[in-house]
Amino acid sequence: MKSIHVWLAEYSDSHRNPINKRLHWLCVPPIVLTAFGFLRAIPGGDALINAATVAGVLTLIYYSLLSWRLMLGLVPVVAIVLSLVQISYAALGGWHLPLMAGIFVLAWIGQFIGHQAEGKKPSFFKDIQFLMIGPLWLLADVYRRADLPLTAPERR
Repeated sequence: MKSIHVWLAEYSDSHRNPINKRLHWLCVPPIVLTAFGFLRAIPGGDALINAATVAGVLTLIYYSLLSWRLMLGLVPVVAIVLSLVQISYAALGGWHLPLMAGIFVLAWIGQFIGHQAEGKKPSFFKDIQFLMIGPLWLLADVYRRADLPLTAPERR
């Protein structure tokens, strides 16, 4: 399994252009929201246990394998996203899915515009797992700015 540092370095290779970076900050969060929104629309379960919340837990487990420190930073983010998705699902009923689809399409258009400016294809064309790295890449940037380590120091 690749280390978080390898994943982030490879992801960064196609995310250097300032326009692309800004568009990722604008578009990755709505893509995450809508991905969970699509999962919430799967029939079954209830407000606490459903396809979206199960995927949220599995996502955090995956992230913990890469960097437990980044995973801890994403716990409140995932909780907020799941809460927003549940509110949308409960309040909008049949309009929840079309809303999620519209946001999803607009956010991906933004992503592709960013990669057009970058002059490089999105990383997930190389490896589908990069779809999971985008949110970590954003949070890793926050950690770097706050001078927080991504991983525990190596023991000697």
